[in-house]
Amino acid sequence: MELNDLIRDLQPRTAALRRDLHAHPELAFAERRTSDVVAAHLEKLGLEVHRGLAGTGVVAVVRAGGGSRAIGLRADMDALPLDEMNGFPHRSRHAGRMHACGHDGHTAMLLGAAEALAARGAAGAFDGTVYLVFQPAEEHEGGGRVMVEEGLFERFPMEMIFGLHNWPGLPAGSFAVMEGPVMAGADRFDLRITGRGGHAAMPHQAVDVVVAGSAFVQAVQTLVSRCTDPLESAVISVTRFQAGHADNVLPEEARLGGTVRTFRPDLQDALEAGLRRVAQGIETTHRVNIELRYDRGYPPTINAAEPTFLCREVARQVAVHGEVHPHLKPSMGAEDFAYLSRVVPGCYVWLGNGPGEGGCMLHSPHYDFNDEVIPTGIRYWVRLVERILAPAA
Repeated sequence: MELNDLIRDLQPRTAALRRDLHAHPELAFAERRTSDVVAAHLEKLGLEVHRGLAGTGVVAVVRAGGGSRAIGLRADMDALPLDEMNGFPHRSRHAGRMHACGHDGHTAMLLGAAEALAARGAAGAFDGTVYLVFQPAEEHEGGGRVMVEEGLFERFPMEMIFGLHNWPGLPAGSFAVMEGPVMAGADRFDLRITGRGGHAAMPHQAVDVVVAGSAFVQAVQTLVSRCTDPLESAVISVTRFQAGHADNVLPEEARLGGTVRTFRPDLQDALEAGLRRVAQGIETTHRVNIELRYDRGYPPTINAAEPTFLCREVARQVAVHGEVHPHLKPSMGAEDFAYLSRVVPGCYVWLGNGPGEGGCMLHSPHYDFNDEVIPTGIRYWVRLVERILAPAA
């Protein structure tokens, strides 16, 4: 069967599957129903299915011909801890859980591609092995890191790996394919400031942690504006500041926290050192004690040259109206595909999800994946495999 005929047959079934996944969202490392649905679908296709990596992860193997080359395609499966505010029939059935980032669509498209690849491989359209990686816990919990630590690449050796994310605001069915940095690294910091509580009317008898914390918030902004090359991208955001409970009491303790984002590992090192330096200065100046915890999060997602070239070629073939954006600015958001693509060369692309008006951007309680882009996503995966694992002439 021709690929276009296959996709026409797959589109309504894949959309129905996507909506089922949307209605039953599951959080990081708890994607048990999702994992069961994915594995059952793949087993019905007669594929070799492996379960258990990172707990709920699933890896399926599609083999065609006798070729020794192998590549990987990855989709994420988890939802967000968010109350959905949509009213359509497939809205989340679980309070406090929602597919607000489109992982339901990513999973469904890769399942659709699995069916098409099984048929196309049997017809000799490619020669080699494709590993379909259904990854848990992309949202903050690092499921990709866990899969790597538990032997993903040792058990399923591949020369390249590829990822895809829907992108609201890009025209539906278009692509953004960029070499180099595409998503930032994201670290977290937590600050505990202790001083001496006292009466708000007698601040000279206390050691004011609110003033010290405020000084820290102001000072860390200079780490980007005055200590970082203006041509580099970096963001330090203090997102939490808790102190005190009464109007007339100077509190004993303040807690602050936030994130550090950049595209370069060496700049991550420099900004961490800068945060510690600022904290030491605040301690001396304001006579407080500061405990700073700095946790390394997702590394930057960097697209390698050869995989990016291949993805751009294929995207131009399958994009609606051939629309591919090669020079779109990278995002300061983070993505744990980085753990995979720093082991083997990889490329992570954005698939346009259509307009984002009305608050329907990623992580919005009004978000929904656009089922109209499912055929483009399936076609992209299949053509990418056929391009890289083309049979010898």
